[in-house]
Amino acid sequence: MQPATIEQLSRALGDRYQVEREIGRGGMATVYLATDGKHHRQVAIKVLRPELGLVGPDRFLREVRIAAQLSHPHILALYDSGAADGLLYYVMPFIKGETLRQRLEREGQLPVEAAVAIIRQVAFALGYAHAQGVIHRDIKPENILLHEGEPLVADFGIALAVSAASGNRLTETGLAVGTPEYMSPEQAFGEHELDGRSDIYSLAAVLFELLAGEPPFTGPTPMSVLTKRMVDPVPSVRRLRATVPAGIEQVLTRALARTPADRFATAAAFAEALSAPGAAGPTSPVVAVLPFVNLSTDPENEYFADGMTEDVIIHLSKLKTLDVIARASVMPFKSRTQGIREIAAALNAGALLDGSVRRAGNRVRISAQLIDAATGQHLWGETYDRDLTDIFAIQTDVALQIAAALQAELTVDERNRIEQQPTTDLLAYQLYVQGRHSIARFTTDGMTQGIRLFEAAIAQDPRFALAYANVGLLWIELGESGETEPGAAYAKARVAISRALELDPNLADGYSALGYLKTVTDHDWAGAELAFKRALALQPGNADAFDHYGRLCASMGRFDEGLAHLRRAQTLDPQVHRSDLANALLRVGRFEEALEAGLQLVAADPQLERGHTIVAWACQRLGRHDEAIAALRRAIELSPAKTIWRAQLGEALGLAGRTDEAREVLAELTELSATRYVSPYHYAYVHTGLGEYDAAMDWLERAYAERAGAVYGIKGSFLFAPLRDHPRFRALLGKMGLS
Repeated sequence: MQPATIEQLSRALGDRYQVEREIGRGGMATVYLATDGKHHRQVAIKVLRPELGLVGPDRFLREVRIAAQLSHPHILALYDSGAADGLLYYVMPFIKGETLRQRLEREGQLPVEAAVAIIRQVAFALGYAHAQGVIHRDIKPENILLHEGEPLVADFGIALAVSAASGNRLTETGLAVGTPEYMSPEQAFGEHELDGRSDIYSLAAVLFELLAGEPPFTGPTPMSVLTKRMVDPVPSVRRLRATVPAGIEQVLTRALARTPADRFATAAAFAEALSAPGAAGPTSPVVAVLPFVNLSTDPENEYFADGMTEDVIIHLSKLKTLDVIARASVMPFKSRTQGIREIAAALNAGALLDGSVRRAGNRVRISAQLIDAATGQHLWGETYDRDLTDIFAIQTDVALQIAAALQAELTVDERNRIEQQPTTDLLAYQLYVQGRHSIARFTTDGMTQGIRLFEAAIAQDPRFALAYANVGLLWIELGESGETEPGAAYAKARVAISRALELDPNLADGYSALGYLKTVTDHDWAGAELAFKRALALQPGNADAFDHYGRLCASMGRFDEGLAHLRRAQTLDPQVHRSDLANALLRVGRFEEALEAGLQLVAADPQLERGHTIVAWACQRLGRHDEAIAALRRAIELSPAKTIWRAQLGEALGLAGRTDEAREVLAELTELSATRYVSPYHYAYVHTGLGEYDAAMDWLERAYAERAGAVYGIKGSFLFAPLRDHPRFRALLGKMGLS
């Protein structure tokens, strides 16, 4: 049967869509470019081949509607669907770009790094869909669109819808609906109860083709392809392309296993395996810049030495080919009480920069040496005797020399970004460094002091964009934690971040802070994600951007991606970002792992209140109520001014049945509110623990109105798990765009 003509489709659709022209044709559908008259936008309309729409339109539309509920940045949205004049159709955004098939036809084979990056993003999208109970069933290069370098998976659930519409019949080839070269064995044999492992097989077949230039199994007919798949072993991709790392071949062999049980259990596990050490070839060198030692007699020059450390780290973190440990994780080793190899092991670093600074008047002497952690070999060394005004040029030179010694390739843009200085005013820079020093542990007093110092730096140099970005970040932190009224805090943050990006449109820290602001107060999930991606494009080693991006993904229910970003933040800043990763493990219900992570935090730093609270909630979820309450009381002892831990204690007491004590906590919060700001979000904790769900919702709705606390994260919060089926809770998620 012939596909519908433009005239037939136009008559069927009426005035809603103005069909312009045919733009593609495949085995299941014909694609037309059209204009959506209601929303004044271009769309792509896919119309099923007539023979596939003879029966079952109601079920077809039902399956399409299920797929239309998916919301993920790497899944192409479904706008509409319908049945008219015997035609079954669905409507998608019209994407200006190309399909992965078109790129493959143009290039033959993709670079290994590019191929793996695309497949990992698609895998995370598949993992999200699988968690919603939706299997794609037709993953192939034609169904992966490339828009501004980012992959978008199209036709989600359409293969199932087509098979539903056609009564689950086999096609004339004898195979189920799908594409033979990429179909899993179980799908090819028409098994109805497929799970996500079928999509993993198909995605692995796509990766094989991106690397080798052809699918793993080929043949003149679909049945010959199936026969090879069932009889022959998985071919070696390295025989076809020797430069593919052995680790990638191992991952592909497992993902293409004939039996589903032998494959990766989840798409996220497949994605993580592709980025594991050894999988994608030589890993990026991990560099730790140890705090420069102050050899000057004036202790005030400690800040000058710390500034040297900070700036070299910032420069190096702009390089995609290096992993650089963040400042907060190297500062504990300032005293050098441990040996080089011991420090390297603690930071998981392969190379260390060890340096010293001696400042006398307007002269400075800087010595630096790069050491191979495994062998102790000196890879590079230099001593600079310069005027103080040359300090920024020295920092740039040190970063470039390290990159050269580690054979890290620099793009023109990366070199330009390294050579760009945050300020030329030495006093402003010293104030900035003092500010960074004060916020190392993100205590309330430290953040308040940090804001004062950053603002002093701005007063000294009104064009100091990095200082503005840090002011914005700290106001967001103070607003979210409940240490100050959030509306005023976020307003100040918005002004500071806007000024930072106005002064420097390529400031990674500015975009990272912007993404964080859009998350916590605007609930602009798409805008926040774009900001984080921009920050990481400008500074691939920005641990804070990975951390906040991970929190965003977790808040949206994209837990696999969230954990991946948080692990990356931990790699770059192992001493700081462990707590957010441990907290995310609580959100996904991995309580034993969260408890182990929390205990490690407490062992490493007994004064870290967040470590004790993670231990507390892991114990609570494991039924160990007394231990949970004791750990929360310890957090309160460490930070008695914070209402968040006091409120969480109230929830834990309520959940343990100790209602009188929980109500005492409520009374304490009310008494405190007479003299200071107490977040409505914190009251919601206690009422949730007491089982007073309507009262908890009253406070949560107020928190939403004020953007108080971490209300942006309630969708997957373990603290509000009892509320998830409450109608008002579901309605609140709808208001936030998280339903």
